[in-house]
Amino acid sequence: ANLFHMFRRQMTWGFRKPLVNFSPKANLRHVRSYSPVEDFTQGGFREVIDDPNIKTAGKVKRVVLCSGKVYFDLSEKQIEEKRTDVALVRLEQMYPLPTRQLNELKDKYKKAEWVWVQEEPRNMGAAGYLYMNQEDFSVDRYITRPASAASATGFAKQHAQQQKELIVDKAFEF
Repeated sequence: ANLFHMFRRQMTWGFRKPLVNFSPKANLRHVRSYSPVEDFTQGGFREVIDDPNIKTAGKVKRVVLCSGKVYFDLSEKQIEEKRTDVALVRLEQMYPLPTRQLNELKDKYKKAEWVWVQEEPRNMGAAGYLYMNQEDFSVDRYITRPASAASATGFAKQHAQQQKELIVDKAFEF
């Protein structure tokens, strides 16, 4: 539904500007990406989406900020291990950075360490952009693949293993 509201917001603005959406088609087919009908008829585009599985913010030790399909890998591990000490927060809009919403969540999860997680190498993806904007909003750590000239290994099996070991598992380690 958030994708629908993004397009809707773009069309209802009184001015035209380009919209760039970096989202793989796989997200559209993922089981947890479906929304109830009410989400389409109510509300609007959410630049930041808080973790719906966290009931007590005071128990959260780490907030994992991420964007895109890596969220689904992280969410599967969170649900599988019944982790309530790690909150998964989705950043749905990169520019302009929604600092007000992010800082509100930082106030909510006061005691938690904030980490940015991305599946791309450190020198790609949004890590550099967030680092450049740390005056407005900062994270404590970045969990990424090591810097590389290529965005992927070229081997699906090796990529999946790296995704699990370098990204997903590290996001839940303290």
